[in-house]
Amino acid sequence: MLLPQNPHLPISALAGIFNNTTATYKFYWFVALMDIVVKERKTRISFWEIIAGMVAESWYPIHYFKLSFGKSDSLFSNSLEIQKEFQIPIDSDKKKIKNQLLDNIDSTKKFLRVFSLNVPYRFLSPWIKYTYDEDVVAKSQRFENGCLYAIYGNEIVINEAWVDYLKENYTILRDFAFWNLTEFLQKRNPNVPNVPSKLIKPILRESLTMQHKFWDTYIESVGHMSCIYTGKPIVAKNYDLDHFVPWSFVSHNLLWNLIPADSSINSSKSNNIPPLDIYLKPFSMLQQNALKVMYEKNQNNAIFEDYLIVYDSVSDLVHLSETEFYEVFRKTFSPMVQIAENMGFKIWRP
Repeated sequence: MLLPQNPHLPISALAGIFNNTTATYKFYWFVALMDIVVKERKTRISFWEIIAGMVAESWYPIHYFKLSFGKSDSLFSNSLEIQKEFQIPIDSDKKKIKNQLLDNIDSTKKFLRVFSLNVPYRFLSPWIKYTYDEDVVAKSQRFENGCLYAIYGNEIVINEAWVDYLKENYTILRDFAFWNLTEFLQKRNPNVPNVPSKLIKPILRESLTMQHKFWDTYIESVGHMSCIYTGKPIVAKNYDLDHFVPWSFVSHNLLWNLIPADSSINSSKSNNIPPLDIYLKPFSMLQQNALKVMYEKNQNNAIFEDYLIVYDSVSDLVHLSETEFYEVFRKTFSPMVQIAENMGFKIWRP
């Protein structure tokens, strides 16, 4: 990914900030730093404010989506400790997380201090070859090689020459950071679907209108159905759509992972995985029945394309026996659930 050029700035150095990266620190340091410069219009910034921003920016991929950052990444492990210590909700807003950390800075420094030791100095490596901290500090204060910022104690001062560039190209530079972060995390989460969408908190989830219409029509066609979790009757247009494997893992609303459920289930099941030995069979049977009924009504319904992920022909899938259909779903869900468990998703125990 090429960065916008500027004849007065060493853009090649900026483009190299993520070279030879072995942890996520530099990605989140840069994004948090830019947010403060561009959104808060500050050029003198404490280490702690940037580090709190790092924790806040990485909160969703760590706690909600449970991505692995690698075994040696302190941002991941310290964020888990912070969540335990302060009981911050896993889906909390980024600004609230940052403010809570800064408002309790005396208590949070024990978790954040590790990031103040190396990151501010080694981040400048593309401009200033790292020898030892004091040398980097002295050279940064001369803005050697046009480096991005100078270090003074536990603060940085942005090089005035970079301020307009950061503001004018904020979106591109943020995309540059997340593009590199995606490549970094994809290698550490090779079997996890849709890693790019799990780097930030979604502003708005996709509508489930088509999926509700599908299940409403099915329920009205068969006259009745029961929740596979509670056994309670399900009435058309009066139910919740449940992601069998949590949305926070699959990051999609494809029909083969959705079923109507009693309204009490979403709060109870939450972000957890249903035990397959109990629920996969009834889930599979309900999916097969719905698919057969709805396919007979309209074979050209575009929503059937959702099932091409689990089987290469919808018409063939419809005509499978109950045992064969279940086997298709077992082969689809078993490895998914195993990966999710390995990432830290819990098994739901109703």
